[in-house]
Amino acid sequence: MLTCDSAGVTSTAIRVSYLLRPINRSEWDISVSDRRRTATSWLLFVLLAAEFLLLTGVAILLLIELLIATPDSYASAIALTVLAFIAAAWLGAIVVGAWRDQAWFRGAAIVWQVLQFALGAGGVTGTFANPAIGWPLVVVALVTFFLLLATRKDPAAS
Repeated sequence: MLTCDSAGVTSTAIRVSYLLRPINRSEWDISVSDRRRTATSWLLFVLLAAEFLLLTGVAILLLIELLIATPDSYASAIALTVLAFIAAAWLGAIVVGAWRDQAWFRGAAIVWQVLQFALGAGGVTGTFANPAIGWPLVVVALVTFFLLLATRKDPAAS
């Protein structure tokens, strides 16, 4: 059925095809462009993926520990486990966004690095300080944060 809208389009075929699959044009869709990744972009992706894998491992370990051990408080143990899985899902979405080079992943990744830095700083200086865990969290958060700022997209390229 042919229709005419305010933009003067007399057919819906173009809009329907775009909804079903991305248009294969580099100026419209960054994911199909032939732009190469730089070494810093790859390092950023590897660090984010490593953070995701480690956090997923921690979440699974918390779930196993919840099922095997007897916690002092079941409510706080369940809440901590659920929060770990939510954080892992969030970080997984960030990794997928980084792989697809989507614009939104940088803001989410920066927020994650700030939270990771806060956890690491608490691990270094807190009441239950464990520098063996805190310092790596701080260092990785700082390196990834600066890589996020160093590898920003060139507005003229997109």
